[in-house]
Formats: sequence, C-alpha cells, structure tokens
Amino acid sequence: MFVYCLFCRTQRCSRIAQLLEIKGVDRAFSPKVLSRQRVKGVNLSQEKDLLPGYVFIFHDERIVDYGMFAGIDGVIRRVGRTETGYELEGPDREFALGLLEKDGKVGAMRMVKVGEKIRMEDPLFAGSEGVVTKIDYRKERARVDFKFEGNDCHAWVAVEDVRKVEE
Repeated sequence: MFVYCLFCRTQRCSRIAQLLEIKGVDRAFSPKVLSRQRVKGVNLSQEKDLLPGYVFIFHDERIVDYGMFAGIDGVIRRVGRTETGYELEGPDREFALGLLEKDGKVGAMRMVKVGEKIRMEDPLFAGSEGVVTKIDYRKERARVDFKFEGNDCHAWVAVEDVRKVEE
C-alpha cells in the first residue's frame, strides 16, 4: 500500500477526496474527529476535520503520474519529499495507515492541562506527542499542537484518551 498526502484548501478537502476516488485511487479522505457541542442546553456530537487542509491518499500502486491532481480546484501542494516520490514514511505513514483502519474517523480522546506535553493513547496516534494549547471545557475538547511531516499542525480533539508525558 502506497500512502500520500495533499495539502488543500480546507473547505474543499472532502470534495477533493471524492474526486480522487473517481479518478481511480483506491481510497482518499480528509480525516474527521468526533466533536461535541452544547447547543441550547443539548449536547450534540458531530464530525469535524481532524487535520484541516489535509487529504490522505491510499493506492495499491505507486503514483508516478501526478497529472491526476491537475484540474482539481483546491489542491495546494503534495506533502512529502521529492526523493521518495511524495510517499509518506515512518511515523507519518503509520499515522495515515491508522487513519485508514478507522476509515478516516477518530473517536473521542481525553486531554490534560494547557501547556502540558501529552501522548495520545488512541492506537491511531500511538506514540504521537504534542502540546495542549487550549481547552474548551464546555464542549469537552482541546487543541493539540504537534508536528506532521515536519510542519506545525494542530487538531481539536475530544477530551478523553490522552495522557501527560512524564518528564
């Protein structure tokens, strides 16, 4: 399985993933996370972007013709290095394959305090570390800043399965 990632305009990620599947890739998606909100006194759950702007691509064959991305409005660039053919490697590849096992949907996760270094215990994020930068206690979610493919990223996640990293 070859794994790739595109950086795209945030509002177009789901449509870009659909178009890539129409163009013949085995699987493409923009990962989602379960988000909880309280509206007019009612707790609601809905899916939101886990990594806004990123579309993951999975294909049984190496993609050598990047022309399939041409003409898709919203694709900004390929993520990765030219010397690897833009294939994801190492922990980034494992992260993407974990997303694939979950069909691109992540459940709730638990956090600690703002400023603490954390490790996400969900098998998808196994070993991934980041820093909690904000917590929305009312909605039971937190913003975690972390590195993905050398880029600074953040994701809002539900507050359930994350543990403080002991220094």
